[in-house]
Amino acid sequence: MKTRIKEYRAKHNLTQEKLAGMVGVRRETIIFLEQGKYNPSLRLAYGVARALQTTIEELFIFDE
Repeated sequence: MKTRIKEYRAKHNLTQEKLAGMVGVRRETIIFLEQGKYNPSLRLAYGVARALQTTIEELFIFDE
């Protein structure tokens, strides 16, 4: 899975720590999401998308 979290986070001038706090996870979770090493729950994906003012479809590119 690929993500555009880092790109959107930069647009909003958010640190990994700040975004993590906004969605209620640890900074390490954001790191793993950005690296595509962690598949988020639907709730987490929605929370991240909402915090970054975009959609889940824009943030996460799921490989077949």
